[in-house]
Amino acid sequence: MSSRVFVTGLGVVSPLGVGSASLCDGLRQSKSGVVRVDDRLDLRGIRARVGAPCLDFVPTDFLDKKRARRMGRASQLAVAAVKLALEHGKLSQRDGGRGAVMMGTGIGAMEAMVDNHLAMLERGASRVSPFLAPVMMPNAPAAEAAIEVGGRGPCIGVVSACAAGAHAIGLAREHLRSGQADWALAGGTEAVMLPLVFAAFDRMGALTPNPDPETASRPYDNRRDGFVMGEGAGALLLESEEHARRRKAQALAEVVGYGATCDAFHITAPPERGEGAREAMSAALASAGITPDEVDYINGHGTATQLNDRAETRAIKDLFGEQAYEIPVSSTKSQIGHLLGAAGGVEACAIVLAFNEGFIPATTTWGERDPECDLDYVPGVPRKATIRVALSNSFGFGGQNACLVLRAV
Repeated sequence: MSSRVFVTGLGVVSPLGVGSASLCDGLRQSKSGVVRVDDRLDLRGIRARVGAPCLDFVPTDFLDKKRARRMGRASQLAVAAVKLALEHGKLSQRDGGRGAVMMGTGIGAMEAMVDNHLAMLERGASRVSPFLAPVMMPNAPAAEAAIEVGGRGPCIGVVSACAAGAHAIGLAREHLRSGQADWALAGGTEAVMLPLVFAAFDRMGALTPNPDPETASRPYDNRRDGFVMGEGAGALLLESEEHARRRKAQALAEVVGYGATCDAFHITAPPERGEGAREAMSAALASAGITPDEVDYINGHGTATQLNDRAETRAIKDLFGEQAYEIPVSSTKSQIGHLLGAAGGVEACAIVLAFNEGFIPATTTWGERDPECDLDYVPGVPRKATIRVALSNSFGFGGQNACLVLRAV
């Protein structure tokens, strides 16, 4: 039995629009999904003024009204992403096989908890929704997605902060390689565009106070001062080689490596040299059987926080040595903000699009060099290039590190 795992479909809802084509067009044209949100959210007492919401997303385009009302927004986004991935990959129930669903999230349906807590305080416990418990479960997005697509194989909700989407893809790869499933829908989802969440991250100094949407998210830039909160979902349709060949599916890319580590250092800060990140990247390359000199592109975690960007850059330099200066590194968070648990899923989709469209996404807002962040961050506009092997980095609070290696086909 082959242990190869192919990407055969992409499903994306991002601040750049609904569908993988919207993400691709936005990345190629250096568009930004960052907007002012202080006109729609009560951000009094909060420094942050911008965010990256999915303004084009309409839940009832993917769900009937009754079912949509009984889901949190993170689950709605997850369902949309997996349905888009199935459609893109032309997979139907007629194709058979055991389907798995692995969906990561960092926080889940926070809006349901906030709304119901307020209702209880104001009107009593009888006003709490009977659907609150299943809506607020962190595994709800994975479960709701499985219900929608009939995925009766392994179904796992992955909760590992901003590494959750990448962890979910890595776990799905392992389930396919071990024969526990024939196809899988894997990625991440997040929807926490709420004053409480803005306040929480703002109080710890993680959000940018920059009110200009065009320059707010500045990964690796010397002027970076925090991340931009975003929302969205990204899912890959993954198939074993046998299942993909049996139904004559078109392979878009191959997931060849996965590495995961924990910093075991601090609940929010990385170690100065990013040792855990370096070890996760190294493990992913070893898993893929790929040497560092074969890597053509790194989709960096690049959140635009001082500590993260510096630690990630040091980790890359420690692993790749002098070659680090020859490898393009970019952060799509410059265009779509930080999607937290959804980041790894959407960014994996971006890499597959880059493979097939022949470009490297840019760090659109990079302009002022930090002496500590001195790699090739593909500033300003995308770069035409043929990418064969790409590394995707996702790091999260709790010291969670997840890295994927994807290869063009």
